[in-house]
Amino acid sequence: MTATTEPAPLQPIAARPAGAGFWGSYGRAWARTPGSALYLLAVFVLAMISVSLLASLFWTGVGLLIIFVGLPLVVLSLLIARGFGVADRFLLLLTGLPEIAEPEWNRDTPDATGFWMTLTRPIRNAHYWVYLVHGMIVSPIISTISFVLTVVWLSVGLGGLTYWFWGVFLPRGDGGAWGHYVADALPWLFGGWSGWAVEVALYLIAGIVFTITMPWVLGGLARGHHAVARGMLGRWSSDELAAEVRAEAAARGAAVHAEDVALRRLERDIHDGPQQRLVRLQMDLAALERRAAAGDTDAAAELARDARGHAKAALDELRALSSGVAPPLLQDRGLAAALDALATGSPLWVQVEVDPAIDRAVSQEVARTVYFVVAELMTNAVKHSGATGVTLRVTLRRTPAGAPTHLDIWVVDNGRGGAAITSGHGLEGLRERVAGLRGVLVVTSPVGGPTSVGAHIPLGGTP
Repeated sequence: MTATTEPAPLQPIAARPAGAGFWGSYGRAWARTPGSALYLLAVFVLAMISVSLLASLFWTGVGLLIIFVGLPLVVLSLLIARGFGVADRFLLLLTGLPEIAEPEWNRDTPDATGFWMTLTRPIRNAHYWVYLVHGMIVSPIISTISFVLTVVWLSVGLGGLTYWFWGVFLPRGDGGAWGHYVADALPWLFGGWSGWAVEVALYLIAGIVFTITMPWVLGGLARGHHAVARGMLGRWSSDELAAEVRAEAAARGAAVHAEDVALRRLERDIHDGPQQRLVRLQMDLAALERRAAAGDTDAAAELARDARGHAKAALDELRALSSGVAPPLLQDRGLAAALDALATGSPLWVQVEVDPAIDRAVSQEVARTVYFVVAELMTNAVKHSGATGVTLRVTLRRTPAGAPTHLDIWVVDNGRGGAAITSGHGLEGLRERVAGLRGVLVVTSPVGGPTSVGAHIPLGGTP
């Protein structure tokens, strides 16, 4: 049977917001004009400092590359260029334009260590070279052009509007003024006007025109700087791939280390527990065989009872150790059923809240890790917390469209608290297991309780 759904109701057309017309946009442009003007003036100063410092330092380093001193100077110039680029992006915030994302400065994998790898990291990253070109060539050129235009618009706009006030203080020599020549050249327009009146009128007209167009001109210059900075100083699409590779490498390293620690711990537990029990069982059976051959039935029966007790103890210890290994129930019925069985077998009272959709949302790899993490946390609650009850909550985080993005696991007990992630202990191993899936482990355990441990794991490769 084909499922049918009702069509979504038509949404009413949103009312046009107040101030969305010409005057509204013009007012918003004026509100950004002071910040844009301040940026255009400040970035010129920054560009002049950057070109003088970077050019001298970089070309000195290039000239000294024949000896070892040149390489550190080139690296230093790249690092300083990064600083100037970051300062430029910071100043752009004055314009009210969108913030430019930070590039991926370290594209090396976590195993890329050592003196030479660290020293040459800026040289191997294209962002540093683009920042150098921006600070040494591009920014000085466009900043000089924008600075000239900014000064012209500010001086003519503000000076023209106020010339009637400060113009009277200017020396005029023999009393002549260029306004007289304009009045003589355009008698049909300025007939009978004094030279001073013509000057004031022309300056006022220029001031009005330049002031009216100032938001568009300065805003356009600021947007030009922002476009150049977004292309040269911003984050590239390849940065996302580099960050993904580094995150995958770190997750893989954490997973391998966590598995190694878990295997060593399992080996130690088997050696100290079931193996010793089985050795004792073997010795008891050998003694039982000798007693039975000698006809000492009472001693043989006593040895048989001891052997049965050791066999039961070894079986119980093996079952306890297997709690950290995926049980058949997890493979057959899914994670929700396995977690429910784990809670049922706990000696504590456990409140289980599991999203029934997790079996369809998580992979087998995630399911095994979640089961191990929950089993370990439940064991810690029994052994160390002194708790009488535990809450196990497993939920899915979804996008607005309903697609699952993260799996959230919370284990909260009412014990004495005081738990912390320390090197070489159980919670550190759990943190590395979760990090192997690119997730995070959060522990909140104040002294006196309660203890809350949360694991947040991305699904479907979501970082």
